[in-house]
Parts: sequence; C-alpha cells; structure tokens
Amino acid sequence: MTPISPKLQRRPRWRLHPKLVPYVLLAPFVLLFFIFGLFPLLFSLFLAFQSWEPTSGLANMSYVGLDNFIFTLEDEWFWKSIKNTFWLAAVSGIPQHLIAIPLACVIHAQFKRTRNATVGAYFLPYITSTVAIAMMFSTLFSTDYGLINQVIAGAAQLPLIGSFFPQQPIDWLGESEFIKPAISFVVFWRYVGFNTVLYLAALQTIPKDMYEAATMDGASRWNQFWYITLPSLKPMIYFGVTLTLIGGLQLFEEPFILTGGRGGSDQSGMTTAMYMYRTAFDFNDFGTASALSWILFVFVAVLTWLTNLAFKPKRGET
Repeated sequence: MTPISPKLQRRPRWRLHPKLVPYVLLAPFVLLFFIFGLFPLLFSLFLAFQSWEPTSGLANMSYVGLDNFIFTLEDEWFWKSIKNTFWLAAVSGIPQHLIAIPLACVIHAQFKRTRNATVGAYFLPYITSTVAIAMMFSTLFSTDYGLINQVIAGAAQLPLIGSFFPQQPIDWLGESEFIKPAISFVVFWRYVGFNTVLYLAALQTIPKDMYEAATMDGASRWNQFWYITLPSLKPMIYFGVTLTLIGGLQLFEEPFILTGGRGGSDQSGMTTAMYMYRTAFDFNDFGTASALSWILFVFVAVLTWLTNLAFKPKRGET
C-alpha cells in the first residue's frame, strides 16, 4: 500500500474587504473623469488668464490677467456671433416645441397601432449623422440644382401666386440674409422629432381617468388639453426647453458644415461655438478661446437659471 500523501496546506487567497469593493469599482470612472473631465476644465480656466500658442510649447505661457476676457468682450465678431447664436436658438428652437406638443398629442390619440413606426420615423433625423444631414441640405439648398430652388421656380410660374416668389434662384448659403433661415430650418428639422418623442413619453404617463372624468363633466377637447394635458406636460416642457436652450447656445456642427467653417457671407452664420473654434485653431490663440468658453458658460448658466424661474411652480400649484 502506498502511503497517503499529507494534505497540502492551501495558500490563503487574497480577498478584498467588502467595504472597499464600491471604491474599486468606481476607481476607473473617477480616474477617467479626472483625466478627460476635470483636468481639461481646470486647464481651460488656467489658460483663460494666459497668452499661449500651442506651437510655442508649454514653457512659453505668459500671465495676462483679464486681458483675454476684455479682448473678447470688446471684439465685434464676438457680439455678432452672440446675436447669430441667439437668433438661431430662438428661430429654430421655439417652433420645435410649438409643433412637437400638438404632434405628440395627435400621435398619442390617433396612431395607436403604428405608433412605434411613426415615432421611429420622427426620431430618425436625431440619430442620423450631422455631417450626412448637412451634406444633404447643402444639396437641397444648392443654387443651381437644389430641389428647394426648383420648387420655388415652379411656384413662381403659377398664376395669381407667382408674383409672391422670387424669379431668380436664391443663394441660400451664400447670401447673408438667407444663411440663418437655412441653418434654422436644418436644426428645426433635426430636433423636432426628438422633442416629439419626449412629449409623447410624457403623455403616456397621464392617467386616462382624468380625461374620462373631464368628458363626463362635459369638458371639450380644447379644455381637456388646456387644463389637463398642458399642465401635466409642464415638467417635460421645462426639460425640453432647457435642452433646446443649451443645445442652441452650443450650436456648431450644422452651421460649420453648411458654411464651410467660415460663417458664411459677412459672418452671418457664425455662432459663438464657431467663433471659439476659429479663435483656437485658425488664429492659434488658445488663451482667448478659453476665456470665450467661460463667458459662454456664464451665458448658458444664467439663461438656464432664468428658464428654471419661468417654470418654477407658483404658490398653490403642485
């Protein structure tokens, strides 16, 4: 008989204390946040008070105090970009919600069987590549062969109403008076479906009992919409308007691609984000661009706060 081998002594395995598990799991996120989130934020604040060109190296920074902020606030291009940004945000943003709310109500009430397909069709522009959308509309707005100019040319030949349309093709992306309306239409077309989906989701949370009780009391459809639907949508309206406001003030991709990155004729399509980009990468002035980014942050914060005040429930409201 072979002797029984002695039991091998097991090595104690290293185990993590349960209290440390959450910190270990959060460590990768915290590390990435510090590298790609907090550090760029603090570095941009540091650059806002420096004069620096990246090609000269980090050692050639020089402290300039508030000069970058003063230069930005005195620059004519900055205030023109602010006006363009607010114009585009208002003209493209307000119609989004004025159309999305009734559109969501119609889809919610009438498209019960095909609701998912309808929502998908309206949501598709939002998830489509911005570059693809801008290139598509660049073709539609073309002076020579664009579909929009062809439709206008056909309408100009009609009796009675033909005199209300221009007889020559419109240079939508070349003439300063047409650049902002063209960009606004593209932005509206892309995001109106997104807001429709938001309001449709909010409509599905409203109890049907409220409408049934209102119908039994003799309330009309308009009264039900005004006193039940609209107040119930108020939190979602606040959320949607806030997103539209922040997105409008940060508008960059659509005007950048449609105007070739230059802002169009007389800088009529240059937004504040485009001005910041050109300051950094065209003029190689990262200090002024950083100061501009913090000025834009203040604008966004103040307008978001004002929006919060506007939608804040009044005394007696739930």
